[in-house]
Amino acid sequence: MSTNFLRLIGVVALAALVQSAHAELKWEQTSVDLHPGFNDKQAVAHFKYENVGNTPVHFKSVHASCGCTTAQTQNEQVGPGQKGEITAIFNIGGRTGTQVKTVTVQTDDPERSTIVLTLKAVITPLLEFQPTLVYWQNGEEPKPKIITAKANKDAAIKKLDVASSTPDFTAKVDAGSAPNEFRISVQPRDTTKAVYATLTIKPDSPANTGNMFSAAARVMPSAPASKSTLSTIRHDLATPAATAASPSQ
Repeated sequence: MSTNFLRLIGVVALAALVQSAHAELKWEQTSVDLHPGFNDKQAVAHFKYENVGNTPVHFKSVHASCGCTTAQTQNEQVGPGQKGEITAIFNIGGRTGTQVKTVTVQTDDPERSTIVLTLKAVITPLLEFQPTLVYWQNGEEPKPKIITAKANKDAAIKKLDVASSTPDFTAKVDAGSAPNEFRISVQPRDTTKAVYATLTIKPDSPANTGNMFSAAARVMPSAPASKSTLSTIRHDLATPAATAASPSQ
């Protein structure tokens, strides 16, 4: 057998060996949906992986998309057949609604060196209001208008206490048409003068730690306003009430 032929066999065998030796991380899931309780401080996601290749995989970096989220891996190196996970912790703070956070992972996996993991947390607040502002035109009949308050079903809220910042408005609370729902009936004493009030709403719940919420009521000025002016007024009025879905300390 010639020397050149033996060399050729050696090269082919080496190429086959190199081709068969590879690292590959297989992820159980790259996106996690969480539904933390209204009293939870954190939402924690676990992203599990396994090295299905036959050489080790090394983690180069693990970075969260914002300062409110941290992420870490169990091992810097994952051997063949070894399993592990990356844990992502989202600090909820006062955030509500749908929060999406990502974690970018860099490895030396030649098949997929960069992977983006997604944590989605749907946070239901203690109370949600619709609308957060009720208003009357100048001279309009001073009939009551309704603000609907929907309570978190786990909060065990039995009643709401509502107080107006001025005596120009009264507020009455009744049970709503659905479970965990309240109807706040707001009525001006008259609509002959412009007046604004903040409605402070306090839920009676064992889960509430003294947080209060707010909405707003307004009798509009008598001077005629263009559509753009009225839009600006409504935007300005809505600004202090826009935090109604978030508790004030």
